[in-house]
Amino acid sequence: MMDGLLIEKVMPGSVAEELEIEAGDRLTAINGHLLRDVIDYNYFSADEELTLEVVKSDGEVWEIEVERDESEPLGLIFPAPVPAQCGNKCVFCFVHQLPKGLRAPLYVKDEDYRLSFLYGNYVTLANIGRAEIERIKEQRLSPLYISVHATDPVMRERLLGKSGIVPILEVMEELAAARITMHTQVVLCPGINDGGFMEQTVEDLASLYPLVASLAVVPLGLTRHRKGLPVLRPVTVDYAADLIATWQPRAKELAGRLGGPFLFFADEFYIKAGLQFPPMDDYGDFPQVENGVGMVPLFLDEAAEVLDQAQPLQPVTVTVVTGESPYQYLDDFLRELGQKTGVAFRPVAIKNVLFGDSVTVTGLVSGRDIIAGLRDVELGDLVLVPDVMLKEGEGLFLDDLTVAKLQDALHRDVVVVESTPWGIYRAIAGE
Repeated sequence: MMDGLLIEKVMPGSVAEELEIEAGDRLTAINGHLLRDVIDYNYFSADEELTLEVVKSDGEVWEIEVERDESEPLGLIFPAPVPAQCGNKCVFCFVHQLPKGLRAPLYVKDEDYRLSFLYGNYVTLANIGRAEIERIKEQRLSPLYISVHATDPVMRERLLGKSGIVPILEVMEELAAARITMHTQVVLCPGINDGGFMEQTVEDLASLYPLVASLAVVPLGLTRHRKGLPVLRPVTVDYAADLIATWQPRAKELAGRLGGPFLFFADEFYIKAGLQFPPMDDYGDFPQVENGVGMVPLFLDEAAEVLDQAQPLQPVTVTVVTGESPYQYLDDFLRELGQKTGVAFRPVAIKNVLFGDSVTVTGLVSGRDIIAGLRDVELGDLVLVPDVMLKEGEGLFLDDLTVAKLQDALHRDVVVVESTPWGIYRAIAGE
């Protein structure tokens, strides 16, 4: 028999608490179905009448009959699944370019369709077997987030550093036939999977719309620690400008042909090229915002709302740190917010020494780079740090520095804020 699921927590007042199920017990089966992970739990616990097999912490086995409303949760919390490891050797893999001394989980390369379904992690499906595909179809694990990179089989094997892969279109066509929704991405490597390969990829994926609901093109990331790896060209200003000039009209045409926005480009391309972002309507329901697509347009839209409602506040001086990419947009917003509130803002773009000059996004700024970047800055009364710089729930920067240690180094109060205009305003308003 399988080990089942360790129960991490039982919600107070829940059905499970009434049944005297406790943290440390194991739920091994529901209605005779052995449980492999939390997905099985969610799938098999959907019925109103349940038979639970629970192994208590002392080894005693309980069989519990449960009758409850279908919408009433049992109230069990389980640890996140341990991710399956990636067997690819992608030529652009960011993990291969990391220096030593970062948070340990950053060095883990996951390739797990379960995490794709549960958390929106991108997976290549290059390591997936027949049993997993059948499970996706049977349990309706939708949507999935798939790293395609190229639909041409030979090019895709080159990009993933792996041979003998089942062609991705075959897998996606089977999933589409089972009505599984997929969001996709291409990590664009100049001179490799662009040009004709990108043309083919876009058309192949568009042919599966709306089951392939979106395609995001994002730039590869290169750090200064890239040693002993294939030589890759960075995305330059001219390259980004040419890409947008060529493809933005085609994305618009494609949206008209398909009946909705489909092809999106990461904000980083527009920022690097110094180009205006598309209208908000071109982003649809922002399906790729977690992939860096539309984050700045959403920021600008929310900024206008905040500026319209902002009120005068206590005249303090506040330093706000950010990455280099979004600095100009943050600077413009804080200048106007300062005029509305009376607060003196000092936005500071932190140079990324840890990864190198080519890495400019806010989420990859380390704690020690913040310390170095603020060394000669008059910090004022308060320092605001965007939450995307920290590991959610743990308060750690990429280099394992804590907020408390950053505060000690700066000799100022440090407040972690939501990375939005409202997050900044509420922090200084004390809301």
